[in-house]
Amino acid sequence: MALTREQVENIAHLARLELEPAQIPRFQQNLSSIVDFIGELERAQTAGVPPMAHPLPGLTQRLRADAVTETDERELYQKNAPQVAAGLYLVPKVIE
Repeated sequence: MALTREQVENIAHLARLELEPAQIPRFQQNLSSIVDFIGELERAQTAGVPPMAHPLPGLTQRLRADAVTETDERELYQKNAPQVAAGLYLVPKVIE
C-alpha cells in the first residue's frame, strides 16, 4: 500500500516532526514499505502455532531468584528531600 504525500505529512504532524519538503518522498517510500511488510506479516499462517516463551525449542528463560537483596532505606532517602508528608515526596504543582 503506497502512502500518499498527504498521509505522510499527517503522520509527521501527529509525531510532531518537521519535515523538509525534499524529505517527504523518502519518508513516503520508507513508510510505505513498512506498511507493506506489516501486510505480509498479517498474511502469515499462524493457525495451530502454540504460543512460546522462548524462540528456541527446549530452552527457557533464566530467571533470578525472587528474593529481597536490598534493605529499606526510605527514611534515609526522605531526609534529603525538601518536603515530605505522610511518607510521600511533595513536589511543586506544575499542571492546573
